[in-house]
Amino acid sequence: MSKLKIGLIQMKVENNKKDNLTKAAQLIKKIAIEKPDIVILPEMFSCPYISSNFPLYAEEEGDYSFNFLSDLAKTNKIYLVAGSIAEKDSDKIYNTSYIFDRKGQMIGKHRKVHLFDIDIKNKQRFKESDTLSAGNEVTVFDTEFCKIGLCICYDFRFPELARLMVNNGAKAIIVPASFNMITGPAHWHTMFRSRAIDNQVFTIGCSPARDYNSSYVSYGHSLIVSPFGEVLTELKDDESLTTYSIDLNYVDQVREELPLLNHRRNDLYELIEK
Repeated sequence: MSKLKIGLIQMKVENNKKDNLTKAAQLIKKIAIEKPDIVILPEMFSCPYISSNFPLYAEEEGDYSFNFLSDLAKTNKIYLVAGSIAEKDSDKIYNTSYIFDRKGQMIGKHRKVHLFDIDIKNKQRFKESDTLSAGNEVTVFDTEFCKIGLCICYDFRFPELARLMVNNGAKAIIVPASFNMITGPAHWHTMFRSRAIDNQVFTIGCSPARDYNSSYVSYGHSLIVSPFGEVLTELKDDESLTTYSIDLNYVDQVREELPLLNHRRNDLYELIEK
């Protein structure tokens, strides 16, 4: 199968976890009418993006949110990349994205590898490592369409991680992300286009909607970029949905016409996954 229909859900995040899950369910039901193959939710879609919230909202794998999301995938007969939620595992908390197949079975998960710790003078301070632990795996999952890479927000700033996903067979990279109003306007489009061009893959970003009443204001602009760096579809900043079909044969075409992956000097440098 060369055509993969993607559904992006750009939703506002409220304070109540169950309200957010209910909204996600409503929006997935709405977008399912267009028969997407895979639907993507934003980073921390069920939890306001505040570091101190993560321990309060965290659940273990197999708890309420996990089962709720599994049922959504099964009921709507979709692959679901469930944005990310706060996952509790023993005494640690992770920013975790679960992936479910059309039967509601978990076929992979990604724990955010790079934690977002910033301190911009007179502008913004945010430190995920105050409450979160870092994951330690490169995530690529299988579908009947192709292998797909998955990372979360700040992970995407590290080109090594994207290249490792491509080395592991990814033809598309999905990124639930919540860039803010400083980094979003400056870097969002440039990063998704750069990673797409460098790795000759589709890059797919899914953001929360912008909410100026929130303590953390997301940039929005969920988008899909082609392996040649073209923005194929893009939302604005409001709560909204879109579907778009990508042609995976275009990955092969771009890699054949501009064979940069084959031109790597492996005799001179090497990227190793530990």
